[in-house]
Amino acid sequence: MIEKLKKYETIAACGIDCGLCPRFYTKGNSACPGCGGLNFKEKHPSCGVLTCCVIKNEFETCADCKDFPCSRFKTDGAGCDSFVTHKKMLSNLEEIKIIGIEQFVDKQKVRIDILNALLTNFDDGRAKSLFCQTCALLPIDKLQEIYDELQKTVAKVDLKERSKLARKLVTEIAATLGIDLKLNKR
Repeated sequence: MIEKLKKYETIAACGIDCGLCPRFYTKGNSACPGCGGLNFKEKHPSCGVLTCCVIKNEFETCADCKDFPCSRFKTDGAGCDSFVTHKKMLSNLEEIKIIGIEQFVDKQKVRIDILNALLTNFDDGRAKSLFCQTCALLPIDKLQEIYDELQKTVAKVDLKERSKLARKLVTEIAATLGIDLKLNKR
């Protein structure tokens, strides 16, 4: 077994929300283990950020580096990719600098728990990306509000109808917050 390269695979060295990414929840060979997770180097053999941050400097994230944000963030376009888990890279790292990695991961775990509950109870096979985006972008209090409202439907309607209700509710709440949940591709 190949060891993990870092303690928290749900937050990438560069700030990507790995634990809220659809590929983290994919089954089969295309699943991503998260940053520095088991067999990470097989999936992402040439990740320069991980090499610099984790392997060379023994940091958990770039937020620990005195040179953050370095030129790598400018040249690689970090935080500029339209893929949703990349959108909060820099803000995640800034938050980690302020509150520390443990507190950040605790907050992220709340999002991950809600995402897992949504995927388990409301995904009809077509909502995973939407739920991942929702949990990455919406405030935690709104996520909890959404989940609490949806829980009322679990015993009352079938999965197809629950998924439809969930997609409608998350898009409505996101719209009231001015958050665009259109599925952006890489």
